[in-house]
Amino acid sequence: MLFRPTVEADLDRLLGCVVDESISWAHPDRLLTFLEDRQYRHERIWVAEEDGEIKARAVWWGFPDGDRPLALDCLYVHPSVEDRVSLAADLLRHAHDEYGQAPAYHVFLRKEWRDDPKASAAIAWRQEAGQRAGLTEELERLRYQWTPGSPVPEPSGRLVFGPDPDDEVFVAVFRRVAVGSLDAHTRQALTTMDGDAQARDDVADYRSMPGDRSWWRLARTPDGDLVGVALPSANNQGPVVGYLGVVPERRGQGYADDLLAEITRFHAERGVGRIIADTDVTNVPMARAFDRAGYEVFAIRLVLSPKL
Repeated sequence: MLFRPTVEADLDRLLGCVVDESISWAHPDRLLTFLEDRQYRHERIWVAEEDGEIKARAVWWGFPDGDRPLALDCLYVHPSVEDRVSLAADLLRHAHDEYGQAPAYHVFLRKEWRDDPKASAAIAWRQEAGQRAGLTEELERLRYQWTPGSPVPEPSGRLVFGPDPDDEVFVAVFRRVAVGSLDAHTRQALTTMDGDAQARDDVADYRSMPGDRSWWRLARTPDGDLVGVALPSANNQGPVVGYLGVVPERRGQGYADDLLAEITRFHAERGVGRIIADTDVTNVPMARAFDRAGYEVFAIRLVLSPKL
């Protein structure tokens, strides 16, 4: 079996890798579109090949101008393969060795996926393959949406929102907000880097998103005391909540509701048809804030990642 990244000449065969399971995957239209705008790149698509036939395919996603793959987007094994878990795990290990890291695997599912035997089976073998390849940590995230049929939250008057053109200001706020955060990604990042590096990485990532930098807002009391940060943004699917956080000394006072309301109003006033947001199942306060703001759970994001 030959394990290798793909080249442009492989495109037709890559488009023939069709997933018939109830699970998110890099379908032909997505593959072509993302290759064109460089969210996918041939060097980040790996295949297991035997006698000129693709037996397995793994597709990683990253920012178009990014220097590294950020997430595994699709894992496919040909139906003729008897031991698909072993082949998929071998493919992931070869790519991880080349990357020098094991990017997390993000699987998008319907919220009722556990009640669907086909979806559960599709997840089960991919989970096992991921575990064998070092993706041993599992996190479930709730996917929320706001649509125009939902109410637009009214401002409470407790906060004043304003922009700041200096990224260093946002780095400083991100660093403060990360202390004691319930967000699993933030907590995990702080096990491998200091607060300044983590904050800079987050600011750089949000800078790389399609959302406009001018949308970013600091939140202060009428007296000028900093309360938190609200970053409306967008990804390739459209408007997203982006990021919000309250500094530790201001938590427990309901300010997350104010920050989320500001982001929601900002997008709603632009006339958007939908706002998407994710939060960890374990982050109960944030989930309740989404519920109060009129957001509804429409799907699940399952994240398989390496133990740090």
